[in-house]
Amino acid sequence: MIDVADVEAAAERIAGHVVRTPTVPSPGLSDLLGAPVTVKLELLQRTGSFKARGAVAKLLSLDADERAAGVVAVSGGNHGIAVAVMAAALDLRATVVMPRTAPAQAVRTAEAAGATVRLADGMDAAFALLTELRDQGLVVVHPFDDPVVVAAQGTVGLEFADDTDEELTDVLVSVGGGALIAGVAAAVRARRPGVRIWGVETEGAQAMSEALAAGGPVPVTLSSIVSTLSAPTVSRLTYEHAAALVTDVLVVSDAEAVRGTLDLADRAKVWAEPAAGCLLPAARRVLDRVGDKARLGLVICGGNATVPDVLGWAERFGLR
Repeated sequence: MIDVADVEAAAERIAGHVVRTPTVPSPGLSDLLGAPVTVKLELLQRTGSFKARGAVAKLLSLDADERAAGVVAVSGGNHGIAVAVMAAALDLRATVVMPRTAPAQAVRTAEAAGATVRLADGMDAAFALLTELRDQGLVVVHPFDDPVVVAAQGTVGLEFADDTDEELTDVLVSVGGGALIAGVAAAVRARRPGVRIWGVETEGAQAMSEALAAGGPVPVTLSSIVSTLSAPTVSRLTYEHAAALVTDVLVVSDAEAVRGTLDLADRAKVWAEPAAGCLLPAARRVLDRVGDKARLGLVICGGNATVPDVLGWAERFGLR
């Protein structure tokens, strides 16, 4: 388990390499949800998501031999972009493994940064290829099974807790492999012990909720359109944090996540991806459970979705 001291150390390490993203009240979302809402706009982070924090923290931790060997990452999109861009900034060679279902924009962005992109038939195959490349000598920058990465993702929560003027009661965080919620929960609960932390997943990418039900990480079948949340399993590291620090993990449909993306654009004036859009339907469920006196905090985790992607999903689910 990481603690707030680990997160504070990570904040010092990555300072100057990442953006301290805005934490602001959202009148539009407050009106939509009927409760005060503060948002942490991590979609304004370098590379368009929080993933830049963990990626650069891990790269900065490498010794000379590891730097010379080059790094490899597996990703549904955002982690790969972050590793590619941050590796280029630090003059490191990077290989990124993505499933063929990853957003085309993510592949193009990683390649444009200078990374070698390898495509695999699904996330299970992508993780298998990651293992092969690790055995060939590349250094793994894991998206969630690494305490260095978890602590760096926790800097999102550290900033959120320190920068908000609101007395938050509930913070909602999207969950893929679980590094973000693990780090955020460790930081926020240390700074504001009474705050409840809620995870949000989409149907067909339910690795954390299934782990919590099973008492530990289990493999899951992936079918969600939200590739950036589609981890085939969480890690023991992230599971332990969620089990100890998270109130519950809520699961919403892909259609609800896309509707949330449209609502974020319309009401919050931010262009987010469905991995962040899923927070809005979950927020309604949280309010149903805890009452309308709640003061919500939403981590808007990323904005790397193209207009054609979102419009295509909206058409698919009859939301236009």
